[in-house]
Amino acid sequence: MGITSWIAATLRQYPEIAIFLTLALGYYFGKFTFKGIGLGSVTATLLAGVIIGQLGITISAPLKATVFLMFLFAVGYGVGPQFVRGVAKDGLPQALFSVVQCVLCLIAPVVIAKFVGYDLGYAAGLYSGSQTISAALGLSTDAINRLGLAADQAKRLLDNMPIAYAVTYMFGTVGSAIVIALVGPALLRIDLVAACKEYEEKQGGKKEVGGAGMAWHRWEMRAFRVTPGAKVIGLRAIEAEAMVPNARVFVQRLRRDGVIEEATADTVLREGDVVAVAGSREALVSIIGERAKMVAAAGSRDSFTKLASEGTIEVDDPELLSVPVEGVDIYVTNKEVDGKTLAELAQRPAARGVFLRKITRGATATSIPILPNTQVYRGDIVTLVGRTQDIAAASKMLGVMDRPTDIADVAFIGAAITLGALVGALVLKIGGVPLTLSTAGGALIAGLVFGWLRSVRPLFGRIPSPTVWFMNSVGLNIFIAVVGISAGPGFVNGLKTQGIGLFLWGAVAT
Repeated sequence: MGITSWIAATLRQYPEIAIFLTLALGYYFGKFTFKGIGLGSVTATLLAGVIIGQLGITISAPLKATVFLMFLFAVGYGVGPQFVRGVAKDGLPQALFSVVQCVLCLIAPVVIAKFVGYDLGYAAGLYSGSQTISAALGLSTDAINRLGLAADQAKRLLDNMPIAYAVTYMFGTVGSAIVIALVGPALLRIDLVAACKEYEEKQGGKKEVGGAGMAWHRWEMRAFRVTPGAKVIGLRAIEAEAMVPNARVFVQRLRRDGVIEEATADTVLREGDVVAVAGSREALVSIIGERAKMVAAAGSRDSFTKLASEGTIEVDDPELLSVPVEGVDIYVTNKEVDGKTLAELAQRPAARGVFLRKITRGATATSIPILPNTQVYRGDIVTLVGRTQDIAAASKMLGVMDRPTDIADVAFIGAAITLGALVGALVLKIGGVPLTLSTAGGALIAGLVFGWLRSVRPLFGRIPSPTVWFMNSVGLNIFIAVVGISAGPGFVNGLKTQGIGLFLWGAVAT
């Protein structure tokens, strides 16, 4: 037996290997793009599954449903806090917009399927591919299985779905990009490039520099000696800090008469104190830079003494600057800070001494610009840096510390999906018509509810962002891989019979 025959036989005997091979090929080829347009991991995985499926591989049906429930729960969990807040805040406009969008996306494929005469399988694939809604494949599968059709008839419809999906998804992606990038701006009469640049500047869309492993750091601490006649003498620390305009600087500790003391907002500064000041590098450098220019211009010791007496000078005091600091993620849960801007939060006493490094929102960890008018919501994760005691105070104000961990609450995941799927499995008959959320819809709603509860009561249900991504991306792609492999044998024949017509009708639907 040749190597090719052995591989084919092995894949038929061990279909789990075929799934992993499909994932490997799908994720690898899906990352390539041409002028910003690519297949993406979902479509690439489907095509890889179709090719491998030509070997006639049989995969157990429960696996497909299991990973699809996992995917939908992860989707709901990731957007739960934003979904509930959106419904409560401006739910009606958002709901109306969603209804209009969904109706338009549904009407076009339905009309085309009726006009051309496509069966339910091709119609479902046309809808999912032309509108680039990959999750619809799973929901359509569940719906077809509930129709009570003969096994061979149901299999024919299910095999037709990925054919139509794969053929129409190509233009579904490219066509959407063309409309958004070319047709849309022309209809709206806007300069898209200029509008994007303006939006980036407005939202602070600059590339972040510095960070771990880099020599440049945004937040620093430096030591300054309070010289005779300095303007800060006799002022409380919070009053001295206010003398630096448009910047957040804090007196963290000081050395007085050789003894190091921790500073508070009410600590009064005296002549001869050496104070440790924390703040942005830009603010601290501007203070030191101006002093350096003045000293350089003095030219003599008497002039230096006179100029130095007007303020402070930087000194080297390693012991004073050896302050315990940490960078911690805070999970925002406090209702009192929900919707507050950063400018408003910065005025609170508990915010003194801490610096904001990053704001992430949602399970996909979307980075939110740090601007004075940026609003913080429950469910956000804010990364703060500062002294340990200051971090503790800020954490109490915002929510709870979210220490980095790679451990997910798997008991919670299993129980939540089970509960949601059980609710979704209920069938309610109205006028003889059975209505149900389906197990998939139940899992999605469970994700929304428990994702929101996690943002309000973070005592349970921790799922790290990488785990949510794995459940979301890999869960969907395993489902797609199984669909492709199972439909492989009939894919080529279906493509021959439908061909260019299916592609063109998909483009119309898009």
